[in-house]
Amino acid sequence: MPYKLFDADKEIPEREKHVYKKHCSDPDGEMPHCNTKTVPGSMTERGCAFAGAKGVITGALKDVLHVVHSPVGCTTYSAGTKRYPTSPDLPDGTKFPIENFNLKYVCGTDIQESDVVFGGMKRLKRSIIEASKEFPEANAIYTYATCTTGLIGDDMDAVAKELTEELGKDVVAFNAPGFAGPSQSKGHHIANHTIFDRLVGTKEPPNTTPYDVGLIGEYNIDGDLWVLESYFKEMGIRILSRFSGDSTHDELCWMHRPKLNLVRCQRSATYIADLIKDKYDVPYIKVDFFSTEYCAENLRTIGKYFGLEKEAEKVIADRMAKVGPELEFYKKKLQGKKVYIFSGGPKSWHLAIPLENELGMDVTAVASQFEHEDGYVKMKKRVDEGVLIVDDPNSLEFEEMIEEDKPDLILAGIKEKYLAHKLGVPSIMIHSYENGPYIGFEGFLNLAKDMYANIYNPVWNLVEFEENPAGEEESKIESGSIEKEDNQVEVAK
Repeated sequence: MPYKLFDADKEIPEREKHVYKKHCSDPDGEMPHCNTKTVPGSMTERGCAFAGAKGVITGALKDVLHVVHSPVGCTTYSAGTKRYPTSPDLPDGTKFPIENFNLKYVCGTDIQESDVVFGGMKRLKRSIIEASKEFPEANAIYTYATCTTGLIGDDMDAVAKELTEELGKDVVAFNAPGFAGPSQSKGHHIANHTIFDRLVGTKEPPNTTPYDVGLIGEYNIDGDLWVLESYFKEMGIRILSRFSGDSTHDELCWMHRPKLNLVRCQRSATYIADLIKDKYDVPYIKVDFFSTEYCAENLRTIGKYFGLEKEAEKVIADRMAKVGPELEFYKKKLQGKKVYIFSGGPKSWHLAIPLENELGMDVTAVASQFEHEDGYVKMKKRVDEGVLIVDDPNSLEFEEMIEEDKPDLILAGIKEKYLAHKLGVPSIMIHSYENGPYIGFEGFLNLAKDMYANIYNPVWNLVEFEENPAGEEESKIESGSIEKEDNQVEVAK
């Protein structure tokens, strides 16, 4: 049978259709059921639509003030939830006065029971005005519906329209309450359409060049964007607009002006690339910069589009000379290690082949909290016979998988990390990283270093488990650092 029902799910047999075990003889359409409401009783790890809008799409903007229309709990969630660092540089050459403003500050309306009964629009308007006075340097204000305010039906668009005129700066309402869809993916969708409808095409960039690109779906997790930006600069390509890592409000407004759009996160941001292509005739290509092979392939594709093939090859040769020898060392150490990839979305198919081909690891399970059918098609193509593909995995399934399969490492999120540790398995945060960036040539080396350091960490010898998942080789490792090997590579504590 292609589907699997975990023992933990005997009381909710509907979960069987969400857990698929790959068989090469299965029809192409055979895959996990996905993009549906979580089965009642399943201890899901998903985020909500509000998290998809604020936590992913807009949270990385560096000059925008965020006002969450909610009880205080949702407001607290939205502050500093991901590692989206920003530089102070603005498109006009000035500096934004507060470093990492996007991570430090978020405002909320703190609605009370009386607001639920009588409506919260007056409180929302007052909160936005007060926040604007407190942070006058913000170039725009974004406000967000949540479950409570979505249920009472506050007309946030009307408030945003009124205050845009009153304050003299854009106030944008994002109507993505948590219950708007089955997962945070719906929040991505709503935010893409809101930004396109409300902002794109409303401003023009200071200048343009024949080598301008838009980088869409890149959120600068732990500095990913800056790695890619260095490659493009060396090739003679300029990033005109970012969506939305280390980006500004104005950059979203002129997303219609690049000569080519590059879509990095194909789950959260292809929507807006399609809309821009249809209305403004700006072509886009889907790109993948995880691993050295994918990064080289995509830089060549971009270089060919702009007639910069030689420049692309120069960047590739330079970076491979720097990371190649070290990667060979880590490949020897990671060869044959079993790994799970439990990402929110595309990383489960981005990383499957590179981990196997470039590092010799054995991917035995992949999962996603919010992927759609097209993503699972890619996962199925990129994993081997017998690999489990799980949609919206829950905590009890996760535990059962570890006990049955005994992986050496799990790439997942913060919610899975410490459960894995309790079961004696190292886990690396693939959403917001450990010691990133993880993108590009240097990033893939960083990921390999983190995987090596976690699998061979001496701590697994100090805690008693039934079986040691990290292998016998750990006993050779001295506490504090990894002994140097033939090529003198050393891994820090």
